[in-house]
Amino acid sequence: MRKLPRVLVVEDEPSIAELIAVNLRHNGFAPTVVFDGAAAQREIDAVLPDVILLDWMLPGESGATLARQWRKQERTRTVPILMLTARSDESDKVQGLDAGADDYITKPFSTQELLARIRAVLRRRAPEIVNDSVQIGELTLDAATYRVSFRGKELKVGPTEFKLLHYLMKHAERVHTRGTLLDKIWGDHVFIEERTVDVHVKRLRESLGEASAMVETVRGAGYRLTAQPSSGKTASADSSSSA
Repeated sequence: MRKLPRVLVVEDEPSIAELIAVNLRHNGFAPTVVFDGAAAQREIDAVLPDVILLDWMLPGESGATLARQWRKQERTRTVPILMLTARSDESDKVQGLDAGADDYITKPFSTQELLARIRAVLRRRAPEIVNDSVQIGELTLDAATYRVSFRGKELKVGPTEFKLLHYLMKHAERVHTRGTLLDKIWGDHVFIEERTVDVHVKRLRESLGEASAMVETVRGAGYRLTAQPSSGKTASADSSSSA
């Protein structure tokens, strides 16, 4: 029997939480509903969910604070987090993504949009079909073992960043627009905004450490991965350039 994806719903408004849970059950998911961060942590400690739907405004610790905590913990680092909130400003969305969310959906939202976004983050978490190995300079990625290393030292890279790096390394030295990266990494998912690419590139660079300069920003165009980065020009254009 096929295992239903476990969805942890962290939402302090019971009516919204129940509506989400009912729709998830009717569409092939196994939801668990909690109303605050402490209860969410207990559920995670008991059974690791496949995806977390996380409200921003919660009693006690906020959703953004919880997302940061879970991203720092080895056990929850790669669990997809979809943040639910009434805060719709771009700065709020960027803050949520920077906190560790994989996606961001504003209230009110349609059931179909929510389901599409959940399926999208679960697809992104799925392992690559092509279990190949690729090396650019001293940076190596092995899709079969899900490992990234630089100068022989293994690096910790999140699932979306791993997929992004894999694509950039397979198509090294080419410039890729944000739109292209959205299509190739996230698929034909109409809800994701191009600014999301910048956030994940920033996260990827943080994971790469000394190799971060290999991911270059090309002003007015997009991003490329190169074995010979331009000195001193790593990522200054992330927040200001547009492709």
